[in-house]
Amino acid sequence: MKKGFLIDMDGVIYGNDTLIPGADKFIEKLQEMDIPFLFMTNNSQRTPLDAVNKVAKMGIHITEQNVYTSAMATASFLSFMKPSGSAYVLGEGGLITSLAREGYNLVNQRPDFVVVGEGRNFTLEMVNSAVDMILSGSRLIATNLDPSPKKTGWTNLGIRAVVAMIEEATGKKAFSVGKPSPVMMRSARKYLGLEAKETVIIGDTMDTDILGGVQLGYTTILTLSGISTRESLNDYAFKPDIIVDSVKDLDLEEVFNLHNKSFA
Repeated sequence: MKKGFLIDMDGVIYGNDTLIPGADKFIEKLQEMDIPFLFMTNNSQRTPLDAVNKVAKMGIHITEQNVYTSAMATASFLSFMKPSGSAYVLGEGGLITSLAREGYNLVNQRPDFVVVGEGRNFTLEMVNSAVDMILSGSRLIATNLDPSPKKTGWTNLGIRAVVAMIEEATGKKAFSVGKPSPVMMRSARKYLGLEAKETVIIGDTMDTDILGGVQLGYTTILTLSGISTRESLNDYAFKPDIIVDSVKDLDLEEVFNLHNKSFA
């Protein structure tokens, strides 16, 4: 049976721009064994090339085909919902590039969708324009609903904070495409050419990667190299299939045997 991995980046591969020890060796092992994998990130600001360059500095050498972002999932979803539609974007970089590649028109008036992603360059005036557009019939899309990190000195609000402001001003709820939404979880799997029973997801957060994987029947692996702790697992009614301190401790044979047993 073919198997492949969807791998979160921050907290699994690196933390605070520093390689998590052994993560590079784990990726090398997947490459040597010709096991398909994607780095799957909710960050819509970063392009696949940005991600490639970032991990290259840490000694991990991949291609753009090994990266799947919430911007790519959002662009694919909107193209499916309304091919060649239009969008007003509160975001930058990867989101704008992904929408353009799907043939979407980026407009400043009467868009089909208002799309919110990470960014530091949009203004309160742009937010006000987005509110007017939504009140006039445009639909609100969020690339993800990641929270703000609640750390001093942080210069980029989590999308959840920006979306909450727009939701309150419009009375409309955003549709979120990114993890743990099944939209991104399924589209990443299909991008890699896998079936659900062939898919293994690795993440450091119960609320996104593990929750999404459990809901879709993927094999789930939680790493404790990011924000989760063993004690925090008691807060959840679901659990991952495997818990490891970091990916360097992951036994691939154990993963594949568990995967086969789970879906036998």
